[in-house]
Amino acid sequence: MSEMTAHSCLAGSSEIAYTTSLEHLSDELRWLDLRLHQMVLRQRDKIPVDPLAPFKGLVLSEAELLGLLTHETTLGVNEPLLDSTADEEKRLARAANNLEAEIERRRSASLESAVFLSLTNLAGLFHLTRFEERCVLIGLAPELSRKYEKLYAYLQDDITRKKPTVDLLLNLLSENSSEALSNRVAFNAQAPLFKYRLCQLSDSSSDGPVSLLSRLLKLDDRIVSFLLGLGQMDARLEPVARLSFPQAEQSPVMTAEGIYSRTRNFMRSHFGEAGSTRRNMILYLYGPDGSDQRSLVEAVCHDLGLTLLSSNMERILGGQSSFEETIWLLGRETLLQASALFLEDMDCLISDSDKHKSKLKSTLEAIGTFSRLTFLAGSRPWRPQGLAPHHLFIGVKLPLPDALSGKRFWESQLKACDRLAADVESGALASRFRFGPSQIRDALRSAEDLAFWRSPEDRRITMADLYSACRTQSSPRLGALARKIEPRHTWDEIVLPDDQLAQLQELCNQAKWRHVVYGEWGFDRKLSLGKGLNALFSGPPGTGKTMAAEVIARELQLDLYQIDLSQVVSKYIGETEKNLHQIFSEAQTSNAILFFDEADALFGKRSETRDAHDRYANIEVGYLLQKMEEYEGISVLATNLRQHLDEAFTRRMHFMVEFPFPNEEQRRRIWRVVFPHEAPLAPEIDFNVLAREIKLAGGNIKNIALAAAFYAVTDGQVIRMQHLIQAGRREFQKLGRTWEEIEWTAQGDPFLS
Repeated sequence: MSEMTAHSCLAGSSEIAYTTSLEHLSDELRWLDLRLHQMVLRQRDKIPVDPLAPFKGLVLSEAELLGLLTHETTLGVNEPLLDSTADEEKRLARAANNLEAEIERRRSASLESAVFLSLTNLAGLFHLTRFEERCVLIGLAPELSRKYEKLYAYLQDDITRKKPTVDLLLNLLSENSSEALSNRVAFNAQAPLFKYRLCQLSDSSSDGPVSLLSRLLKLDDRIVSFLLGLGQMDARLEPVARLSFPQAEQSPVMTAEGIYSRTRNFMRSHFGEAGSTRRNMILYLYGPDGSDQRSLVEAVCHDLGLTLLSSNMERILGGQSSFEETIWLLGRETLLQASALFLEDMDCLISDSDKHKSKLKSTLEAIGTFSRLTFLAGSRPWRPQGLAPHHLFIGVKLPLPDALSGKRFWESQLKACDRLAADVESGALASRFRFGPSQIRDALRSAEDLAFWRSPEDRRITMADLYSACRTQSSPRLGALARKIEPRHTWDEIVLPDDQLAQLQELCNQAKWRHVVYGEWGFDRKLSLGKGLNALFSGPPGTGKTMAAEVIARELQLDLYQIDLSQVVSKYIGETEKNLHQIFSEAQTSNAILFFDEADALFGKRSETRDAHDRYANIEVGYLLQKMEEYEGISVLATNLRQHLDEAFTRRMHFMVEFPFPNEEQRRRIWRVVFPHEAPLAPEIDFNVLAREIKLAGGNIKNIALAAAFYAVTDGQVIRMQHLIQAGRREFQKLGRTWEEIEWTAQGDPFLS
């Protein structure tokens, strides 16, 4: 093809925009072929006539290379280049210049037509010069066709050097030595190609360190994928990140009133046309787990039409790659995907900001470099003091959903279930479990699985299935400071005066109907603290305080955790508060009943401060009161000595239930309910005598009944009066009390004979 013909073909396509990135890359590679052809011809005089015959297959000849350059191009354009004539190098140069001008015109037309060209877009994202853009092109070529490996090896006079060196790049893209010298700045460590890790340069060879000119350039694999239009996330991020396309919520986002609307409107204003050059935004969302930051983030991204790149700080810290490398790649991926960035569990870093200051700095640098919109999620208030001076940083507190919002979301989700039992009630679920949208959806899926397991034929979801699924969702991580108790006792088993029983029932009713009082009747807006239920159970040991907590937990279908305060209190200043903070923080979304036993270890009578120990003891009690007021679940304190509690403490209790030592009638009822129905009792047992003569609390009576059963199992298989007498003696011995020899029955005490 003549030069004139080639030029007229190019001119005929002027003002025609490219239709795809590959079409544009094809033209760019045709231009590269022309430049390479020129360089091959310059090597002609350096090679003797056919000296390579004995080495065929080991080295490359000029004829073979010219054949590569005069046949099919990389992306399938079958067009031979110019004929080899005396002035072919000049005509190749003119053809390359003409093609370059044509490429520029078509790129401009594509920009006006909003056609996405990956190479042009990459140059815009990372502020590349045309020289740097061409370096990327030269690095891309071997990823598309192996012919470029042979060409680069030939031009570099080394068959093993299949990647372009800096020297080759400068020779290909510079018109003279002066221009080549000025272009060397593109290979500086802070230049865009390497600052943004678009390329890597080999540092050494088998012979040791090499000069800059001899270093090989390798295009980053993720950049290759981007240029070819492959949308996959960087493979190095797959263990720690997820790319998603948030969908529209089926129902409104369940956050505090106005937060979603305010966030959405603010985003639209900030990222509108007038705000296109404004600062990068960081939105820090903090609150307990149930506040469901993810739902808000996904709703905002859906509204803005953005994809979302999510990761977790704990996972990044535990990853195999260095933290700094991973966080930088995350930021760059955000830019390549044109997505928002969401980093969860920021508590891993901000809980000890001094220790993790360098990691926080790396995180904010990556965000500032790459991400226009970043969401951070944690559980506590935080601001990056001095670490993000150029960012727009906004902290937004997300509280747990209120009772009314929770009830509405439960209702909307339950409507989608076609296999619900008649006893399912959204209000009861909302009152007991303060869940966010994702937790509710997960609980429903779990309940469906439980119903299938329980009844494969029916699969109808019952309230018991939902309670069980919700408890699984809300199981707290209270660790060594708490013990989970499986509630087994019922109202029929607990023996208390009528007024105390009525108080326990009132407590349960308040827990059951909080969604009506706080939600529908609006009391939630009147209270900032104290929305939970705090109860004080006081009385001698064994009078039923723990049993009452079990009865309440079983009635409300909630988990019960017992915390021994004698193990929480520490002699070291600040440790008690730290332990209490851990308990309440981890229980915040557990929806469990916290039962603080041995409260006397902490609740001494607060009086006039005499020394430093008294002062810190008062601080510990004050801190507990503060955490109890903040906790919106049920907390129960058990103490043997109510007189040790002052008025300031008791004022914060919603219920104060006194567990008295049982009288004779109450002891008789305890004896009757303490034995299981299956236990073989002899007719001779007289509960009236037992109640009258054994003046012990219910816990001791339970011990006697159990010990008597073990005596009976090896002595006739029937529990008799003599077994109860023997067990009673042992219980008195444990208590350090004297066993009074009494007339048990008309038959007398067989152990006295």
